[in-house]
Amino acid sequence: MRLKNKVAVITGGAGGIGKATAERMLEEGAEGILLVDLDQESLDKPKLELDSDKVYTFAADVSKSSDVEGYTKKAIDLFGRIDVLFLNAGIEGEVKPMEQYPEETFDNVIGVNVKGVWLGMKYAFPYMRENGGGSVIITSSVAGLEGTPNVSAYVTSKHATIGAMKVGALEGAEDDIRVNSIHPSPVDNRMMRSLEEGFAPGAAEEAKNKFEQSIPLGRYGKNEDMADLVLFLASDESEFITGSKFVIDGGMTA
Repeated sequence: MRLKNKVAVITGGAGGIGKATAERMLEEGAEGILLVDLDQESLDKPKLELDSDKVYTFAADVSKSSDVEGYTKKAIDLFGRIDVLFLNAGIEGEVKPMEQYPEETFDNVIGVNVKGVWLGMKYAFPYMRENGGGSVIITSSVAGLEGTPNVSAYVTSKHATIGAMKVGALEGAEDDIRVNSIHPSPVDNRMMRSLEEGFAPGAAEEAKNKFEQSIPLGRYGKNEDMADLVLFLASDESEFITGSKFVIDGGMTA
C-alpha cells in the first residue's frame, strides 16, 4: 500500500503508460486518480477498464494554459490536494530530416512535450506547497539523452524536459516538492508503432527488429515496466530523491 492516502494526476492518461501507472497506483492503495488526456472519448476506455470509483477523467490540451489550470483545479475540487503529478503526456511528431520538417508540427511537439510539463508544474506547485510537498514525475526519453536523426522535434523536446525537471527540483526543494524524470527506451505501445512506420514505411516490423537489436536486454520496454518506476518515485520510498534522471532502457544507452 505504498500510495495509501495519496492522490495523483496523470497526464497522457489514456495512453499505455498512463493507464498501466493508474492500475499500479490503485493496487498500491491510491485514494484517487485523475486521468487527463486530449479528449473524453479516449479517456472513456481506460476509465471503463480500470473499473474503479477512485478514477476520474478530465479532457484537456496540456499545451494550453486554461486547460492545465482547469485539470489542476478539478483535482483540487475532487481531492483537496495533489500528492503526485505524473506529467506523461507526449507526442512523437513526424520522422523527417530537419530541412523538411514542418514548422507547425515542430511547434506542436514542443507545445505538448515541453510547455505541457512547464504548465503542469506552474499550476500544481502552489497547491503542493500548501499541502506540504509532493512528487512530480516527468516522462522524458532516451531521446533526451542522445540524438537520433530525423526526429528533431521529439529529441529537442525530450532534452528540454530535463532542464524543466532540474529547475522544478531546485525551486520545489524548500517546500518538499520533488521532481524527477524517467527516460524509457522504446516502449511497446502506440507511439512506437507510429515511429516504426515513420522510419521504415511499409516495413515497420523490420524497424522494430532494428530497435530491439539496439537494446542489450533484447526487447522493448513494457508499459508496466514504466509504471513500476513511476510508482517508486511517487511513493515515500524515494523521499530523498529529486532532480534526477532515471534511465529505464534495457541497457540501450550503456
